[in-house]
Amino acid sequence: MTTTPSPAEQREHFHKLLNDFHTAMLVTHAGDGQLRARPMAIAKVEDDNRVWFMTGAESGKTNEIASDTRVHIVCQNDHTSYLSLSGHANLVQDRTKIGELWQESYRAWFPGGKDDPNIELIVVRPENGEFWDNEGFHKIKTLFETAKAYVTGTTPNLEQGEEYGSVRL
Repeated sequence: MTTTPSPAEQREHFHKLLNDFHTAMLVTHAGDGQLRARPMAIAKVEDDNRVWFMTGAESGKTNEIASDTRVHIVCQNDHTSYLSLSGHANLVQDRTKIGELWQESYRAWFPGGKDDPNIELIVVRPENGEFWDNEGFHKIKTLFETAKAYVTGTTPNLEQGEEYGSVRL
């Protein structure tokens, strides 16, 4: 018999999964009401699940965040794990933090290096998240539930737990 993980355990599992991602789709709200999604390199994930991105100060996403701080982040790792989080973004122009988060691979977008005046940070403070984890034993369990559903003409029974979770962050 398995027990359902506590909310704290699910938040911990969510955090572990979030740290496994290197890129994400950052979804912002455009002024015309449309949603805009862009692939972004994740610069850092804090212990409280805040997510940092580095971007150009005059980019469309910074203009959209300045007008509407609501954002959504979506991550996918092959066919093994998926994660989604909603929260609010802030624009940060802290040169010390930029230096802390700088990676040489960012030079492709910022030829002036970490001192490039066009660099601005986006920090997302998450409120809610969901995850789907199909790695290791979870994959076997998910495949079993899916096959059982197919044979019985029902839908898979994926209860909230280690394979799926909805967390308040």
